[in-house]
Amino acid sequence: MKGERLKGLGTALITPFKENFEVDYEALDRVLDTQIAGKVDYIVVLGTTGEAATLLAEEKKKVRRHIVEYVNGRIPLVLGLGGNNTLAVYGELMKMEEELKRDYAAILSVCPYYNKPNQAGLEMHFHIIAQTSPIPVILYNVPGRTGVNLLPETVMRIWEAHPDKILGIKEASGNVEQIKHLIDLSQESRGACEHSGKCQEKLLVISGDDGIACEVMQAGGAGLISVASNAFPEDFYDIVHKKDQALQARYAEMIRLLFAEGNPVGIKAVLAQKGIIGNYLRLPLVPASQELQAKIAAIL
Repeated sequence: MKGERLKGLGTALITPFKENFEVDYEALDRVLDTQIAGKVDYIVVLGTTGEAATLLAEEKKKVRRHIVEYVNGRIPLVLGLGGNNTLAVYGELMKMEEELKRDYAAILSVCPYYNKPNQAGLEMHFHIIAQTSPIPVILYNVPGRTGVNLLPETVMRIWEAHPDKILGIKEASGNVEQIKHLIDLSQESRGACEHSGKCQEKLLVISGDDGIACEVMQAGGAGLISVASNAFPEDFYDIVHKKDQALQARYAEMIRLLFAEGNPVGIKAVLAQKGIIGNYLRLPLVPASQELQAKIAAIL
């Protein structure tokens, strides 16, 4: 079944840079090696954590090609592919059809940002993406970045219109009650869908927040797309697959620090201190302050 490969732990992969701000492919390989050795279930390429917003189109193409070739089928890949111009996203999906079908298990498509559409606009946007994408789609709700909140009822209308194309949602609203409500709605809809014989799988509700992964999964969620697993894949594999609340609690302060000055500022500081990458980001992002780096070092 199409959703089975994307349950569990997914890593929202960083993109390492050199001091001259070029992509550091040797460091990228080291990060990929840790993910595969850490047995994460899948990798999300060129999402928010990957600083895709500051990569040029040709750089994105080269990064995609490099990761696909280096991974060589050892782990499923999900591609971040979204935007706030529906027509442009449609064009990208059409242009990349063969690449997507060949190399990726799904796309992760963020809610349109900046122009702040209402629920009807969000619904129409994702209808177009679902109709156009040649592979399954994971919706991505992250109101803190986009300025809009994809409500549970809207999610269900999108899924019920495209049950064989909308695989799930990465829910990063941080609103546990909203996420639980969505899970309840998805379970109710799944029952009705099974009864009618119109679908074969339920909507996967995936936590987009490291700190509440266990709570989401205990409510019926399907796993976690994690930032922290870039640096701690083995521990976050246990948090997800064993629903290890005690281990998650031990990481609470580290998770707070990872996002204290924005993402991926914190996780790059951690990876640099672990000697895996250089601590370089592209403007307008800058490296973590000395104070934050000292706090991270104390925990490490």
